[in-house]
Amino acid sequence: MADGLPPPYPEIYEGLSAGTVIPFLGAGAPLYSRNPNQTPWFQRQQGKDVISFLPTAGELASYLAHRTQLPDGERGELTKMAQYYEAVLGSEPLRKRLREIFSHQQPPTPLHEFLAGLPKSLLIVTTNYDDLLERAFRKANKSYDVVVHVTSQESVLWWEHGSAAPKVFPPDDLDIDLDAVSVIYKMHGAVDRREKEVGQYVITEDDYIEFLTRMTRRSVIPSIFAEPFQTRPFLFLGYGLYDWNLRVILNSIQKFRRQPKFRSWAIETLSKPVERKLWEDRGVTVFDGLTLDQFLAELKKQAAS
Repeated sequence: MADGLPPPYPEIYEGLSAGTVIPFLGAGAPLYSRNPNQTPWFQRQQGKDVISFLPTAGELASYLAHRTQLPDGERGELTKMAQYYEAVLGSEPLRKRLREIFSHQQPPTPLHEFLAGLPKSLLIVTTNYDDLLERAFRKANKSYDVVVHVTSQESVLWWEHGSAAPKVFPPDDLDIDLDAVSVIYKMHGAVDRREKEVGQYVITEDDYIEFLTRMTRRSVIPSIFAEPFQTRPFLFLGYGLYDWNLRVILNSIQKFRRQPKFRSWAIETLSKPVERKLWEDRGVTVFDGLTLDQFLAELKKQAAS
């Protein structure tokens, strides 16, 4: 919690219900209440990797390092491990491996179902590759559009609700009525379940360099998101700001925000003092000591109050 105080649950719940808060989901969102130390995301059975859960960034980094037999002393964060995997095997094998992993049909968590069940249209931002949000919206019989960053060019894919295939647009040509439909904006790409498709993935060091270079030219984030980014607080769920790539993204987003006169919030299980300072400097109040399931349980109480 922030200095021992709880999050402003009534304000967060009211903002989410009105569509005036932007949920920002990270790699810890699919994890939800699973403890990686107790429940592994895959098991080796009869010479095959059998996936039971979607991995966290750390779990995926360890997996890619193991598959390339990288010595323990050389292992590190996901961007580095993905870069090495690509260097050893190639870009296409890396993306096929990612599609295999993120095509796993893990059920949406209660957090994804909660967001899909809110009454107003939402703009939801995520750096995850999975389609848990999409499947939660379908389960709730709710309309939604998906906007996906394209790795290889300065474009986005727009999956309009109900369409069988996406349309390719320059980011500033995208035109969606954000008051009429919820939008899931996938900043780092996404798995693509269509036959012969692998998806879009910002994952290697080279991918991030290219992505962040485009962000400095403001040619990545669609301009239709500028107004909500300026006028709505973010709710960060499943993130640690220790990741340098997220810090750079936030710095770029702040260019849209023009020194907003409101705070955003981050829910963390356990933040470090350096992390807290980094969050605070970007206008984000950290509430730690809370798991996502604990936070959601308290948030749901607002519906009955």
